Amino acid sequence: MIRYPRDMRGYGANPPDADWPGGARIAISMVLNYEEGGENNVLHGDAASEAFLSDIAGAAMWPGQRHWNMESIYEYGARAGFWRLHRLFTGLNIPVTIYGVATALARNPEQVAAMKSARWEIASHGLKWVEHKDMPEDEERRQIAEAIRLHTEVVGAPPRGWYTGRCSVNTVRLTAETGAFDWISDTYDDDLPYWRHIAGRDQLVIPYTLEANDMRFATAPGYIEGEQFFTYLKDTFDTLYAEGLAGQAKMFSVGLHNRLIGRPGKVAGLKRFLDYARGHEGVWFATRGQIAAHWAATHPPVHFERPSEMDRTTFVTRYGSIFEHSPWIAERAFDLELGPAHDSAIGLHNALARMFRSASPDERMGVLRAHPDLAGKLAQAKRLTAESTSEQASAGLDALTDDERAAFTRLNDTYTARFGFPFIIAVRDHDKAGILRAFETRIANSPEQEFTTACAQVERIAYLRLKDQLP
Repeated sequence: MIRYPRDMRGYGANPPDADWPGGARIAISMVLNYEEGGENNVLHGDAASEAFLSDIAGAAMWPGQRHWNMESIYEYGARAGFWRLHRLFTGLNIPVTIYGVATALARNPEQVAAMKSARWEIASHGLKWVEHKDMPEDEERRQIAEAIRLHTEVVGAPPRGWYTGRCSVNTVRLTAETGAFDWISDTYDDDLPYWRHIAGRDQLVIPYTLEANDMRFATAPGYIEGEQFFTYLKDTFDTLYAEGLAGQAKMFSVGLHNRLIGRPGKVAGLKRFLDYARGHEGVWFATRGQIAAHWAATHPPVHFERPSEMDRTTFVTRYGSIFEHSPWIAERAFDLELGPAHDSAIGLHNALARMFRSASPDERMGVLRAHPDLAGKLAQAKRLTAESTSEQASAGLDALTDDERAAFTRLNDTYTARFGFPFIIAVRDHDKAGILRAFETRIANSPEQEFTTACAQVERIAYLRLKDQLP
């Protein structure tokens, strides 16, 4: 089991090439949240009125009462905003993904018919547009199942994508466990889709956005005019488009709400952005379902044994020899707060090196003394560890001339007599001549300097060994 579940690494310094269809430099996902009729309302059996994402400044829930102004704002989204956006997107032939709250869809049949006629993707936005953070796990599981059932009944097909929005810590896991979704979007943690292994299956996650999102018209700090929204979308587009030109194509999600961007003064900024983006080559407007299908075909999940998910015995067996003949380092590292960040060579090396650095001087000296002489008697007797054998061979130390062997023997003896441990160097970084030069230079170091240098080389060797096993 992962001891620390948060993934701070993601794709790391080298994200994959998205390889969007047609060589597109950016994929743009336009998302329209359909929540009108699914929000908190005593008519819906809720304890209070809605207070979230409206033009009412400082709105608060009214326990046990209907909030007429709030209701009418949501109704504007259904009655006017939706149709303005429908005309805009169908007129420009831009595909849209709907995040549809199931109960809202059920109360808005004409809008659902229009979505289907436009061939928009209708994903699930949960059963109701309510807060889930305090919802018991079993109740949230039940509501997910009911959302799927009701969505299928209203739309005529089950949802293939999911976004709760006001989610709990359990939401991603619970939706993935259904096995019902090609993608889920209750994360905001990347510019590209990625896979998570949950409940024995691979789940594609397509991150969403709360900043390239018209919800900022209803939050502080936020937008107060359509031009500000346009400017932010344009700046985001320009940055991602430039990265695409440099071979790092990304995805751009834009979040919209009928009752917000559907207002005349706000929609002008959206229209300006759509015209701007359409004026560039290599722009792929796609539904999230299309993005998911492309990603699954082009970047299928890759499996490898993850250090953070190993039991102690497996972990120590696998990594106990990374620091030469010193399994205690792996044993101590296993007790750290390991997580996804340690499932790479850099990450696990950091955990192991921490234990080496925090060890006593005598323990670190023991690690140094565990290393063999370069091209020494153990090598000649073929008694090196597999790692040391491979490393010495990579620098040609298994094929020395008589003169070279004599030089190594002389230097080994002199060095060991002076410092009390064998000469240690990451041989994969050098050739024979470079190793001999380092030998001769480092013999002049003080014992303190050479202890520090040798420890650094031990860490370098460990990193190179981990690179052979982990991404």
